[in-house]
Amino acid sequence: MNVDVDNRQSDLSLLLSTVAPLVEAVFALEKKRADEMGVHFVSVSEICDLHDQFFQDPTPTDCITLPVDDLSDDPETYCMLGDVFVCPKVAIEYASANGEDFYRETTLYVVHGILHLMGYDDMDEKECVRMRAAEERHMKNLVKLGLLLRSE
Repeated sequence: MNVDVDNRQSDLSLLLSTVAPLVEAVFALEKKRADEMGVHFVSVSEICDLHDQFFQDPTPTDCITLPVDDLSDDPETYCMLGDVFVCPKVAIEYASANGEDFYRETTLYVVHGILHLMGYDDMDEKECVRMRAAEERHMKNLVKLGLLLRSE
């Protein structure tokens, strides 16, 4: 799987080589496949612009997903799943206020975005419970595998 990773923020130092193995672990646990997706770490300004452009809400948010192709079980069908935009500054602020680790929180946002691209949602209570259970399952797996995001 090709994971396009870029870092357009300076609030949290990230070892970008840790992103693709994290993404691949999420896909493995879900037993899903895709050929390509993007993970973009962006500034507060950029996440606000994206939030406004796609959701008509100019406030900061943790992550935004932009789907491209639906998942396919057919290995002959090329799948560019989409892009996940994560704002580490939002993770830092949330983690600071709640006694959490910045890198764990940022990892959770990446997982959350991938799950959205895979079809999980959190718009109603039942979907939210399913999403939170999947997030917890993936975070435990990533901790076990030593694949949480970390600094350079």
